[in-house]
Amino acid sequence: MVLFGLGATLLDGPVSEGIIHGLKVTAVAIVAHAVWGMARSLCPDRQRAGIALAAVFIVILASGPLGQVVAIVVGGLGGMALCQTHHEVIVHDLPMPVSARVGHMASLVFCALLIGLPLLVWLTPSDIVLVMDAFYRAGALVFGGGHVVLPLLDAEVVESGWVSADEFLTGYGGAQAVPGPLFTFAAYLGAVMAPLGGGLIGAALALLMIFLPGMLLLLAILPHWNRFRRWDNVQALMRGANAAVVGILGAALYHPVWTSAVLGADEFVLALTGFLLLSVWKMPAWIVVIVLAIGGVLITLV
Repeated sequence: MVLFGLGATLLDGPVSEGIIHGLKVTAVAIVAHAVWGMARSLCPDRQRAGIALAAVFIVILASGPLGQVVAIVVGGLGGMALCQTHHEVIVHDLPMPVSARVGHMASLVFCALLIGLPLLVWLTPSDIVLVMDAFYRAGALVFGGGHVVLPLLDAEVVESGWVSADEFLTGYGGAQAVPGPLFTFAAYLGAVMAPLGGGLIGAALALLMIFLPGMLLLLAILPHWNRFRRWDNVQALMRGANAAVVGILGAALYHPVWTSAVLGADEFVLALTGFLLLSVWKMPAWIVVIVLAIGGVLITLV
């Protein structure tokens, strides 16, 4: 992803523009497929479908990370009110090789960074602190799957002007062609964004900060995981929050993904082709990336 980010800035000419155009349309197909799959599994009833719809309205009315956090909180509360099952679930305890002391320390570090980094930005707005805060917050607020990082990162790096919308969607499409977690998208963003001049330093810092909160949360929760699995309220909260995540990703599918990539009938047909290749023909994402990149070249040349 770092090499792709460094190379994408050097590409020029109609073929290169077509590949980039195809990658942007690939993002539409991938996100649409993710929304479709998550909606089928996480919103199987009217209650959770309603929570997802409410999350769409919240994100539209309050754009940025704040709107997404509010949507997840409202979704969790809605789940506790509407998604209780009261079915007795047989749970077998899992061995957890993390002590409660380590868990408490990790939770303190997580909260200290989540609260302290914005304060540092306010006190000393250096580029390093700005990048640390943006990517740490994106990694900390992701809930329900890797694709949800898309609207969070868009709010942090595109709305701030660090990365253009075209560069953002190009990198997201390219991230589908490589194995591994979607968080590696941060390496691309760090390599192309304005603060710190991009390059290897920006990529390394972005990658470290987006993975750090998840690691801290894992250490914080593991000592208490067996108890969490037995609480009905926690299960209901998770159902509602997951439904809200579907709404958040659905809103991101429209903006910025659809509005930035689908400019006419040609792009719509190409995006629909990618969606069908993923959902009906079950083709791997990397094959869809190649097919749509070729389609983008054809659209540009013709």
